[in-house]
Amino acid sequence: MAGTKGKQSVRDMILSLGLIGLMAGVIYIFIPHDDSEPPLKRVDYRVELLTARRAASYPVAAPEGLPRTWKATSVRYDGSQFDTWHLGFHDPDGQYAAIEQSTQKPAVFIDTASQGAEETKTTQRIGDQTWQRYTGGRYDALVLKGKGSTTVVTGTASFAQLTKLAQALKTS
Repeated sequence: MAGTKGKQSVRDMILSLGLIGLMAGVIYIFIPHDDSEPPLKRVDYRVELLTARRAASYPVAAPEGLPRTWKATSVRYDGSQFDTWHLGFHDPDGQYAAIEQSTQKPAVFIDTASQGAEETKTTQRIGDQTWQRYTGGRYDALVLKGKGSTTVVTGTASFAQLTKLAQALKTS
């Protein structure tokens, strides 16, 4: 008698586990779930841009005329140390691109803004200005060293997209 009672307990436990697994499968199938990333929210950067343009010691750059497929996702101005301006975008290809400006020492600022990208020998003419290309493991960048400030257009976006962003920059 003791042997059959032990076999019944094991059989009941296996049946219980099977029933629990079946119920978990039914719940998984019939309860909606979304594994995709949530969409990035578009930010309105007009107020921060006006504030930065009033406070910064250099002409603050922002794009004009970019297609709506470029989605602004982050913005900030910090005037406490180096008048640092940041405006980040999600480009039409789903990549990240940003405008970074600062009065900080160019070498330090470029390294930080481009996440360690290295200067190349390639320059690029955009409008009437010559930009320096930087390439890196994480970000690539276009760099414009100005009088009193440095502008870096950087991100995971291609150089073609970074160029489009740089071409759209206006300071007024």
